[in-house]
Amino acid sequence: MPIEDYVRKHNSIVDAIRTVDPGAHVVAVGSVGKWDETILKESSGRMDLISEHIYRKEMTDVAVHSRQLANDIDRIAQTHRQYRESIPGLSGRDIRIAMDEWNYWYGPYVYGELGVQYHLKDALGIARAFHAFFRNSDLYFMANYAQTVNVIGAIKTSRTAAAFDTTGLVQKLYRNSFGSIPVALSGHFGTLDVSAALTADRTALTLAVVNTDPSPQNLAVDFGSLKLSGKGTRSTITGPNPLSSNEPGKAPNVVLREEAFALNGASLDLPAWSISLYRMELE
Repeated sequence: MPIEDYVRKHNSIVDAIRTVDPGAHVVAVGSVGKWDETILKESSGRMDLISEHIYRKEMTDVAVHSRQLANDIDRIAQTHRQYRESIPGLSGRDIRIAMDEWNYWYGPYVYGELGVQYHLKDALGIARAFHAFFRNSDLYFMANYAQTVNVIGAIKTSRTAAAFDTTGLVQKLYRNSFGSIPVALSGHFGTLDVSAALTADRTALTLAVVNTDPSPQNLAVDFGSLKLSGKGTRSTITGPNPLSSNEPGKAPNVVLREEAFALNGASLDLPAWSISLYRMELE
């Protein structure tokens, strides 16, 4: 449907909905470019959120592959920041982004229709995408990984077994262990992708680091005025190589390990091709 026709249809339907339910929250269909520019100009008073989608294919270079989703998340957020300044009617409004579909989508369908097999390099990319969402949390209201089971899913099944795919392990890790209050970082991280947050009760600092390099890396850290107890846990996702994968009914090649951690000095050791999440107690 041409955007001009969609705008007319969107506006008339939203008017009808709000006649029945004035408190209804509306998510408009979005797509960066002419589509977003038009609907934000013509319909900003008839939406609460605007949706975007991201799907990326495979790249051979691990670092490039793992950065694709994060690049798009940053690009879309920055474009919407520009829209807020350039499009009449957006001043004073807070129309945030509902990224209601995002994932990698490529390769043969091993698990039925759209049943993509994911690998360690995809897990690295999902973690970097999370970091990009965290850094742009002023713009992103929601971010829904698509999808859950088999169909480009985080869980893969056979007739008799189920397993967390590599991308599912990342979601399990961040959902269970990463904080919810973003912490600003400064410094030079080289090829490492670093994100931090406090837990909701402010009793712990969580620090997540993605290493896409084939060699182990070391990250020097300075926690400033934060008083750490020195104790905590370290969770790590890694595997033998970037193409390592997990299959239902078989021993996993990509694993999530958690262990007690004591901060020793001012640096962190990071395995090759890994996601490391440190949860450190505050005094």
